Amino acid sequence: MSVPQTDTSTVRFGAYAENPRPLLRSMKRGMLGRCPNCGQGRLFRAFLKPVDSCAECGEDMHHHRADDLPAYLVIFVVGHVLMAGYMASDLLFTLSPWVHLAIWSPLSVLAALVSIQPIKGAVIGLQWANRMHGFGGHGDEDDVFELPPRRDGTRG
Repeated sequence: MSVPQTDTSTVRFGAYAENPRPLLRSMKRGMLGRCPNCGQGRLFRAFLKPVDSCAECGEDMHHHRADDLPAYLVIFVVGHVLMAGYMASDLLFTLSPWVHLAIWSPLSVLAALVSIQPIKGAVIGLQWANRMHGFGGHGDEDDVFELPPRRDGTRG
């Protein structure tokens, strides 16, 4: 009796069979301001302006689309942390609203400025690891989907 042979080849869905890109490692490298690919080159040439390509490995970075997500994340994180601090200090100390304003306004500006670049780097690392917006060797035109028609027969 012969045993049927099974195919042991790997099945991959999608058109890309490149090397894996670990998500957490890529985001950590981005948070540290380093290239998500090699971890050696600089990610930013100015405070929030990413380089066009990595000086060490040559990975293109010009097609990232971080847009407004880093700012939204900064508002979310800084707002929650500072609000918790404000509420805790308000329970412990009796301070006038002007003193709270003098304390928490500079802290909020400082916290936002300190956290915006690492968060933007992490978002770029996230996009690189997931091969989004051209990081996978394909253009954005591959990401266009046709919307199904509405009940009235129009699209979009």
